[in-house]
Amino acid sequence: MNILITVPFSLQVVAVLFLGMILGSFANVCIYRLPKNESVILPRSRCPSCNTQIIMWDNIPVFSYLLLKGKCRQCAAPITILYPIIEIVTAFFILFGFIKFSASWEFLIFCIVVPALIIITVVDIKYEIIPDIITLPGIVFGVLAGSYLVGLKASVIGLLVGGGTFLIVSEIYYRVRGSVGMGGGDIKFIAAIGALLGWQQVILIIFLSAFMGSVFGLAGLVGKKLSTLTKVPFGPFLAGGTLAAYFSGERIIQLYIMMITGGY
Repeated sequence: MNILITVPFSLQVVAVLFLGMILGSFANVCIYRLPKNESVILPRSRCPSCNTQIIMWDNIPVFSYLLLKGKCRQCAAPITILYPIIEIVTAFFILFGFIKFSASWEFLIFCIVVPALIIITVVDIKYEIIPDIITLPGIVFGVLAGSYLVGLKASVIGLLVGGGTFLIVSEIYYRVRGSVGMGGGDIKFIAAIGALLGWQQVILIIFLSAFMGSVFGLAGLVGKKLSTLTKVPFGPFLAGGTLAAYFSGERIIQLYIMMITGGY
């Protein structure tokens, strides 16, 4: 008998949201420390302004930020609002995953994937890198989790299709333009996602990511916020495509097949 049946849904929602905020808090630590090659475990969190160790009660996701009014208790230095935003966004993604998958292995995998995608998105936007400490273990995790989600064969093929496609595109771009157009982080990232979701889904993710990137780039050009020489990080679009595929990849593929074949 599923123990969740005895727990009111409202309490399940509260518990899942709090879990999501905790995962978002950990994502914040990774976003701050990984680009500096610092440990995400030790030392404990400190104020970046006065270097004072943050006590447990001041480190509760979202709530501590509100209680402290967005300032350090010791030195009153402002705390970036990005921290609670990431915690809230992570929490709602985790809640949507729980509603979609309930308490299942798919949901557990989702709880690992979502913070990783958020970390990659923010770090790529801020520093234009995708850390190997996420992508390389992500490939191993992708094969292990993908073996459950899509089967080992599809997982390995997805790894090769995803990573291989981006590697070929990167090589062609370099030979034509004489500069690096796609970093190794993107290649490792899509390889990990291909291993996780299989070759069909990774093709969908590449298409969705390219479409979102094109729309963003076109909007930037029209609004004169970007130029044709502006380098736009691709990680956030890959993360968005991955979320779409994880939630509704099979449905999107079915709709596409129905559209091109005229089926109903």
